[in-house]
Amino acid sequence: MTYVDAAPSTDDEPARERPGRGLLRRNAAPLLAAFGAFCVTFALLLRFFIYGQLAVIPADLQLELRLADESAAYLDTSTWKTVKGAEVVRSIGVDGRVSPGNAEWSTWDMSVDTGTSTHVIEHMDRRVIVDRASGTAVNCCGEHVDGDRAVRQAGLALSWPADALDDEYAFYDADIRAAPRMVFDGEENIAGTATRRFVQRIEPTQVPQSAREVPASALGLDRRGTVTATRWVEVERTYWVEPVSGKVVNAEEKRRETLSAESGRGERVLLDADLELQDAQVAAYAEDARSTRLLLTAVRTDLPIALGAVGTVLLLLSLLLTARTRSGRG
Repeated sequence: MTYVDAAPSTDDEPARERPGRGLLRRNAAPLLAAFGAFCVTFALLLRFFIYGQLAVIPADLQLELRLADESAAYLDTSTWKTVKGAEVVRSIGVDGRVSPGNAEWSTWDMSVDTGTSTHVIEHMDRRVIVDRASGTAVNCCGEHVDGDRAVRQAGLALSWPADALDDEYAFYDADIRAAPRMVFDGEENIAGTATRRFVQRIEPTQVPQSAREVPASALGLDRRGTVTATRWVEVERTYWVEPVSGKVVNAEEKRRETLSAESGRGERVLLDADLELQDAQVAAYAEDARSTRLLLTAVRTDLPIALGAVGTVLLLLSLLLTARTRSGRG
């Protein structure tokens, strides 16, 4: 029997390349191109689509602003006596849901209640259709102010749009059925959050459909019987808005309401109050605004820039590898 010795291996013989490693090397350029294209595409998707889906007012919105003055004055119309040094609260509630047939709109049922713990000074119900992107009222389907369906609402209902950098916004006041301008009045840090301050000033204005019969003596007239009187409001409204998110961080209302005889003789103060949000509510709104600002900034700017840069580098590497492969073959 003859034995044949295997040929000894030498150091000069090249090592056999693993099949997987060779496959990866041959496909490196296409893989880099694919990952690069994915990063660039996702960056564009974040900036131009996902941001637009996030930078809107939530369709299902539950919100309550409670503004209070611990030393307000009001007229108790059950006794026609003025009460001073009372704690008055003005509560603005929003119950929002997606508008049927249009996901870009939200239907808000709003309520405004002003009073003390034992006395109702004012109550109002309102329905408004809100464009979720702009925050403005849409007149289309069943909106009303205190049952008045003929009224045409306009301007912002309560929430600002994202990227709120304009210097003026029409803001609807349901009492006077109009939307005077909220004007930019400077920047201010509120509870650790950078905000833009907007102020709306409403000169004494008669409230539509507010005529009522009141005792003449209640208006200081020296006569018996009743007189027709109307309600007048004068308001200075201030909102602090985080501009990236459009979130309201703080709010104040200086309200003076009067009951005036239509004849022009006789007047009583119905309400005199400087109403403010409480500190706990301001802190909660500020935290919510900061969180939303970080999310929107990341989706609109930070992530698209990072992904775009990574994608561009990967595409350039893919082109470089392709060029080297072709030159090696040549």
